[in-house]
Order: sequence, then structure tokens, then C-alpha cells
Amino acid sequence: MVLEGKVVVAQGGGPTAVINQSLVGAVLESRKFPQITKVYGAINGVSGIINEDFIDLTQETTHNLEQVAITPSSALFSTRDKPDTAYCKEIFKVFQAHNVRYFFYIGGNDSADTVRIVNEQAESSHYEFRAIHIPKTIDNDLMINDHTPGYPSAAKFVAQAFIGLNLDNRALPGVHIGVVMGRNAGFLTAASSIAQKYPDDGPHLIYVPERSFDIDLFLDDVKKVYDRYGRCIIAVSEGIQDENGVPIVTKLIKNEKDAHGNIQLSGTGALGDLLSQYIKTKLGIQRVRSDTLGYLQRSFMGCVSPVDQHEAREVGEKAAQFAIWHNIDGSITIHRTGYYSVDYKMTDLHNVAGKTKLMPDEFINKQGNNVTDAFKYYLQPLLGYDMPEASMLRAPKAAKILKV
Repeated sequence: MVLEGKVVVAQGGGPTAVINQSLVGAVLESRKFPQITKVYGAINGVSGIINEDFIDLTQETTHNLEQVAITPSSALFSTRDKPDTAYCKEIFKVFQAHNVRYFFYIGGNDSADTVRIVNEQAESSHYEFRAIHIPKTIDNDLMINDHTPGYPSAAKFVAQAFIGLNLDNRALPGVHIGVVMGRNAGFLTAASSIAQKYPDDGPHLIYVPERSFDIDLFLDDVKKVYDRYGRCIIAVSEGIQDENGVPIVTKLIKNEKDAHGNIQLSGTGALGDLLSQYIKTKLGIQRVRSDTLGYLQRSFMGCVSPVDQHEAREVGEKAAQFAIWHNIDGSITIHRTGYYSVDYKMTDLHNVAGKTKLMPDEFINKQGNNVTDAFKYYLQPLLGYDMPEASMLRAPKAAKILKV
């Protein structure tokens, strides 16, 4: 069956360094098909759809689209709206009015859930329509996917940030804490491990949400590392939790919540400040510093993985191909097929929507305070051929004369 009508593309959730590659891939591929009458971009995601706030990307130049593709963040802007059934009914009404037959939504698991609900509305109304979820999230927490577009570039930023922290800390020793994004999954925090080139390199300790966090064990870990090296670098996920699953940061600040009802973790330095204060008061170490990487991880220009760019482009292209050529719905998923190659498949939305992938046990050490080599082997090819490395002097010491 050939469906003639319009395409709507939208972007949802947090921006990434490569989300516009997916946008441009979907737009340019859709424009190749004669049955596509227009390709619209929805401004501010699903909220733009219900407000009929569209731009006609059919009239955008290919050259400018290519320039937008290599620009970080969401070119169509984004939203934190999490549509329920009533909201999706309004989306569907707009689609019917504009004769939209294809909907491509670039986002995470909440976005996949939106696609699922809208698709169900179309089916119940016997409206011929194809809805595709295009994966995106720096958290790398989408089910079925080997990894998610946006994650490799954010991971590259985190790895390079900790390379720099390690060099700084080696020159002027002390304890340094880096707080990294990650509410439930620790993939991004774990990327800091790529900075571990030499035996005494940091981060010496890595804490992820998949393991319960105990402050006393944490202090014991820090003391052991500091006693051994005279310094300690710590990478910690913003979403670390106690044994009852309560985020540690909620013990420090008021329980502010985002638009999805989640406790706000980003945009505050409270976690790093608290852990720093514990180390100072309990261990007596005075030179303790902390940095919260915050939103810098998401759309940092000039720190983009070429692998990430290519794959983000292809998931956009595959969305158009699956929907228009093959007339099917679902979520595009990335599957690793070798070292290193990938393939793209269409997966049922129910297997992705509203679910969260966590780091597998084999990626985390038994103590729960670092990652394993298996994780590094998993991540390395995603960072690209241009991942920088730091080097250190290794010349022998000269003999002393006055201080023998």
C-alpha cells in the first residue's frame, strides 16, 4: 500500500550532539519519495504538533540541512511534555487535519511511548498511518539497542574531561570528584574509565546507580586510594542511590521535580559538595574539589564522535525507509554485528517504550566502585578514531648531589 501525504518530524527530551543528524537523515530520505507531499518539522516536539507549529522542511535547502546536521542540540527545539492518551488524541486530530501519514519522533523511552500511543489512536480510528521512534539519549538506556545515538559523543566528552582532570590532579594532588549525568543507568559515568591509561591514572573510583551507595564504604575506598597514591579522582553518577533506592542527592536538597515528575538531579552541585564535605570532615583531607559536568555533556561542540554522527544519520534514514518503503511501524534499534559494525532493525514499540536498560553486571566490578575491561572494550569503538590520549614523561631521575 502506498500512503500519500505529509511527514512530520519532531525532537523530544534532552538535546544531544548528533540529534540533528537523525533529523536531517529522516528529512532528506523522505523527500526522495513522490508520495510524500510535504515534510514538516514540529517546533518544540509534541507541544508544537498540538499547536500546529510547523515549518516546511520541504522548502529547506539541502546545503543548509547538511550544515544543521553537524550542529549540536535540537534544531527544532524540544519539550519535556510527556503525553497521556488525551494529549495523544489531540496530536492525532492535528495529523488527520493535515493529512499526515508518517510521524518520526526522535527521542528516548518516553518519546517511544508517545509514538506507541499515537499509533494506537490511528489503528483504533482505522486511519492509515505509520509512526516510527528514532532512538536518542545520552544515557544509553534504551532497551534492545546495543547503544543509542547521542551516547558515544557524550561519553567522549566525559572521557576527555576526566583525562584533563587526571592530568590536573597529578600536577597538584588532592581529591577531585566529577559528577556525571545518569539517573538510573551508569553508562555515561562509566565512560570516565577511558582516562585510565597508566596504572595510577584516575578515575580511581567510579560509582553508578546500578549499585547501592554507602557513604562509609565510599569513605573507606577514598582513604585506601589516597593512602596509596597521595591523590584520588572519583567519577560519580548524579543518580546514585542508597540501599532503599533513594537518590543520595534527595537527602541534601528539596525534592524539586521535573515535568515528568522525576526528582531533579541535574543543574545542581549539591551532590559533589556533600561528598567533598564528608571527605574533608571524616578523612581530614583538605584539598578536595568537585565539578558537576551538567548540561555540558549533552551538546558540546567540537567533541563529537564520528561513529555517533554516522549512526545518528542512518537511524533517521532507516526510519523513512522502513515507514515509506516497507509500510511498517516501530522503533529503530542498533545492533552490533562485529568489531566494529552495526545493523539496524525495526523493533516493536512495546519492547522499548517506557523501559530502561541498565549496565550489565559484567561491566561493573565486584566492589561496585569501578568498571571492568569488558565495559572498555564495549565503549572504545564508539568513541571514534580521533579519540585523544595523554602521555607523561618517563625519563629517569638525575642523581642528587647536595641532598644525598
